This record gives sequence, structure tokens and C-alpha cells, in this order.
Amino acid sequence: MTKTKFRTIDLTFIGMFVALMAIGANITSWVPFLVIGGVPITLQTFFCVLAGALLGRRIGALAMTVYMLIGLFGAPVFAKFGGGFSSVMMPTFGFILSFIIAAYVTGFIIEKNNDTPSVARFIVATLVGMAINYVIGTNWMYVAYRFWAEAPEGFSYAMAWSWMLVPLPKDIILSIIAGVVSPRIYAALQKNASYSQRTA
Repeated sequence: MTKTKFRTIDLTFIGMFVALMAIGANITSWVPFLVIGGVPITLQTFFCVLAGALLGRRIGALAMTVYMLIGLFGAPVFAKFGGGFSSVMMPTFGFILSFIIAAYVTGFIIEKNNDTPSVARFIVATLVGMAINYVIGTNWMYVAYRFWAEAPEGFSYAMAWSWMLVPLPKDIILSIIAGVVSPRIYAALQKNASYSQRTA
């Protein structure tokens, strides 16, 4: 997956992960009990790091970029079926932006050496990707509430992070799961890529 030219399978996976991100953003619309304390439990972080782990830094980050752009151009693919350029002003837009960086870094860690990556490296990569998602998203949310969004009474930096304690255990568990299930799929995709290059 290091070729500059996109293969059909690359475009297929990009489309697949864009769809998964849209579903993951709105899963509480079909499963309402996944809202805990007013905080929706989404699957976006899981699909984001999974994209980076399976598709690599370039295609994984591109899939997240396409997802963001589709939403910005009006498709209702963000949480609560949101979309449009006004989404940039949402306090949660930092999480959407962070998906691109998180997927890239996840893929980068896995692709860092030419050897076959271990399960441990996959788990580290997906957890680092999750951490990037939280750091960028939460800091964007804090700045948004401080400068242009209407902040709740008594809002502080500590409060912003306290809100993230609700989804954190879920995202840690799902990131580890992504790291555990990815290696075999990744190896199969790499084998297919090598075969395609030899027969091209």
C-alpha cells in the first residue's frame, strides 16, 4: 500500500470506512441505551484506529479526510446526523479533525520498520491513535467553549476532561480489540498488495 497510484481495493476500503464512520457516529440513533449521562457512546474512534491499522497511514488518513470532507459538504455523516461547513464551529469538530492524524499515526507506527509488526505493536499503535483523538478533540472543545461556543456554567479545562471519562474505558477496550484483530487482516492485505504488484 505504498504505491502512489490508487488501486480499486484502496478506493473500496476508503468508501467502506467512510460508511463505517458515519454509522459509528450515529449508532445511538438506533441503539438509544448507548447514551450514558447524556454522552453518546460512538464507535468512531474504533473505526478510525482500525482504518489506520489495516490500511496504513496514507490510505487510512485519506479515508478519514474523505469522511470529514463529505460531512463538511453537507452529507449528514457526523454525530446526530450533522453536516455542513458550520460543523467547523462545533465544539466537537476537533474530534473529527483528529481522526485524520490518529489514523495516520496508527498506520505509521505499524509501518515504521520493514519487519512483520507484532500484535503488541498493533495494540500500541491503536492506543496511541486513540490518545491523539482525545488530546486534539478535548483541547479543541475547551478552546471552542472558551472563545466562540456557549459554555456551561462553571466550565473549566478539568471539566472538559471529566466529560471524556465516560467514553474513555470503552475506547481503550475497543482500541485494544482493534489492535488484536488487525494483524491477520493486515497480513492478508499486504499479501494481496504484493501479489497485485507482481502481476501488474
